[in-house]
Amino acid sequence: FGEGYVEGEWETDSITNVIKWFVLNIENAPTVSGSNVKKVALNILKSLNRISHSKRKNNLSGSEKNIAEHYDLNNDFFALFLDKSMTYSSAYFKEESFNLEEAQYAKYERLCSQLHLRPEDHVLEIGSGWGANAIYMAKNFGCKVTTLTISEEQFKLANDRIEKENLSDKITVLLKDYRLVKGKFDKIISIEMLEAVGADFFETYFKKCADVLTKNGILAFQVITCPDARFESLKNGVDWIQKHIFPGSLLPSVGEINKAINNTSDLTLVDLKDMGTHYARTLATWCENFNAKIPEVKKLGFDDRFIRKWNYYLCYCEGAFAMRNINVMQMVYTRPNNTER
Repeated sequence: FGEGYVEGEWETDSITNVIKWFVLNIENAPTVSGSNVKKVALNILKSLNRISHSKRKNNLSGSEKNIAEHYDLNNDFFALFLDKSMTYSSAYFKEESFNLEEAQYAKYERLCSQLHLRPEDHVLEIGSGWGANAIYMAKNFGCKVTTLTISEEQFKLANDRIEKENLSDKITVLLKDYRLVKGKFDKIISIEMLEAVGADFFETYFKKCADVLTKNGILAFQVITCPDARFESLKNGVDWIQKHIFPGSLLPSVGEINKAINNTSDLTLVDLKDMGTHYARTLATWCENFNAKIPEVKKLGFDDRFIRKWNYYLCYCEGAFAMRNINVMQMVYTRPNNTER
């Protein structure tokens, strides 16, 4: 269905509304990942997609390749539709009047307040993005930050931005997989990176977090989630986003996250914030910005097919969040007997 739109086989005034209709009728829409598939041809296609997706394992080499396919597109491209902070994750519209940039900083502020950041803290950030959160933490809380990325393009731009802010003494950007990090950290933060870990590595991820977190440390992350009841079917299926936008990705459920944490550590959940509707608004703003810059997108060498694919991607996600078919959560964990949290 998504491929048909990208190839120009159908048109609509609102992709988002089309997606909302499919979400409402998901059990009767066999082309939607996780729904009941009864037609033989579609079963065959689903199997082929699953085989292809299974080859995109998030081991050390696979993760680097999967991340590069999306995040190394072009820094200038992402700058066309993101806010000035270059934040590519859900904003938090704490106030209805907030613009996108204000809402992105509100997101950072909420996570930082949950971490109880102090100047003496050494923070590990798993997933640098283009450096916005690391810069925010160092500037506003005076803490030391070690931030990890496996994207060459993000590594370069994050370092450039940190140098311009004169924060190189506070922030270290490492081109390194989370599995290879060593040392101890007072706080760990990760914003919409867990979706790229993959089900086979959930426990690996959380064991690493527990191993490098100090006794009274705090772990906070923002993550896109699927409903617990749909996790297994999503894990065994391949949707349009996995096939065309984020290879190797899988949305965890809150239950799967807690199971992985319980199996690997003594960390316990102390805060959970539902922000799904905030992501719908974030995506709508990105889509509006993207379509206002089509001439600039084309100047970067992207064709009409790419533009249709990205419009479908942004609207697909907006519709799913608006209908609460998927969600985004801020989740905070610490160990028992930590009275600092």
